[in-house]
Amino acid sequence: MTYILSDIHGNLQRFKSIMAQINLQTNDTLYVLGDVIDRYAGGIKILRQIMRMPNTKMLIGNHEYMMLNAIGHCKDAVEEKENTNRREKRLWYRNGGMITHEQLKHYRKDIRSEIFDFIRQLPTNLEVEVNGVKYKLVHASPEENYMKSPWNIYDYKNSREFAIWDRWDETQPIPEGYVLIFGHTPTCYFHDKMPWCIWKGDNAIGIDCGSGYKYGRLSCLRLDDMKEFYSDCWLKAMLLWMQL
Repeated sequence: MTYILSDIHGNLQRFKSIMAQINLQTNDTLYVLGDVIDRYAGGIKILRQIMRMPNTKMLIGNHEYMMLNAIGHCKDAVEEKENTNRREKRLWYRNGGMITHEQLKHYRKDIRSEIFDFIRQLPTNLEVEVNGVKYKLVHASPEENYMKSPWNIYDYKNSREFAIWDRWDETQPIPEGYVLIFGHTPTCYFHDKMPWCIWKGDNAIGIDCGSGYKYGRLSCLRLDDMKEFYSDCWLKAMLLWMQL
């Protein structure tokens, strides 16, 4: 079986809920489309678990990218005091990175280096074929779209940064012959269903259901039969939302 999830954002409770439901087997494959860290405190713990799972493949998200740019070149907290990229650190912190940074400080230098080395080698996209259907998996947007808009060369340094940061929408092309599956942009931007759920358009599927937010949840899609799984926090979130 082939499973896809994205944008866990450090929410360990929601991640455990999904993993319990899908009951991943050794011959299954789990694809994680980036943004494992930030906003909630469990990001580094989840990331290290993913690193130990041989049947799990991960893409780099903009939050892992921000962490690398801010402190990825520093060996430890001592060196960070002198060599932190302060501009990149402010950007990371504004997007929920402080809680991840605090957790990271508790790990040894060698473990910290393993984490950074793992993130550096992560791709921006992957391709998978299930039941004769070809899927293009991205965190934010297909890298092929970088040169298709004249504005992208001004907004992003390169195609890799574009694939990590851009927000795909229905006005943008989809790689020919593929169904696009993306995270990064919460599905509430595509439909107004509550609780947040997976969005399915014409050859495009959005799976970021807001796990990084109080009223969101983590989703997972099984490509073999298109079954959807959701973390068990949605009812509480729905009740809280109704009280607003």
